[in-house]
Amino acid sequence: MTQALTVTRAPKLYLLTNDDEFPVLYAKLEAAFATGLIALLQIRRKKTLKLPDGAAKLYDEAVQIVRLAKTYDVPVVINDDIKLAEKLGVGVHLGQQDGDINDAKRQLAPKQTIGRTCHGDVDLVKEAKKEGASYAAMGAVFASNTKPNANIISRQQLIDGCQQGINMCVIGGLSAENIVELAGLPIAYVAVVGDIMDLPMQQIAARCQQWQQALDTWCAPAV
Repeated sequence: MTQALTVTRAPKLYLLTNDDEFPVLYAKLEAAFATGLIALLQIRRKKTLKLPDGAAKLYDEAVQIVRLAKTYDVPVVINDDIKLAEKLGVGVHLGQQDGDINDAKRQLAPKQTIGRTCHGDVDLVKEAKKEGASYAAMGAVFASNTKPNANIISRQQLIDGCQQGINMCVIGGLSAENIVELAGLPIAYVAVVGDIMDLPMQQIAARCQQWQQALDTWCAPAV
């Protein structure tokens, strides 16, 4: 029997960078940050890293993004790179094969966010909690253009993850329209890439507002 879940607050919007050319990306991020609705940003630049001087380019980009995020008081995590996160003074998000939570805790400041990818596996969620991660990320919730081959998790897997006493993040194919299908679950973050970042720059702010409107209806009144 499924245990009842108590929901006291709506999830926060967690934005991930896409692979736009950097000037376009920067303008989109500023438009999103200016809404005041972004609670966390992940810097994930796969195409940049594949360039011959990708690590240096990523560092240069990340320095500028972190500076911009600080202007708007948005915390930042780096995807999969503890050393870069330490160098920049920000948090980190770790895939299952991309670093150890205990190493991250030793190298990063105590206040920094440490996220862990847990797919649809509740045992990985339990492990992330035990090791002291700030949040566990489960997904893909829906089919995604960003990761089209990702396995889709079931609602029951997500419910089981939400019962483990760690902040839950959902990711994968999320939009301001389909997120309502998860309403009522105790989720801390909704991680969004394409549904915001793949839009033209002039539409970014309005889409963030649409997301907030969807999240504002998350906690249904008691009946």
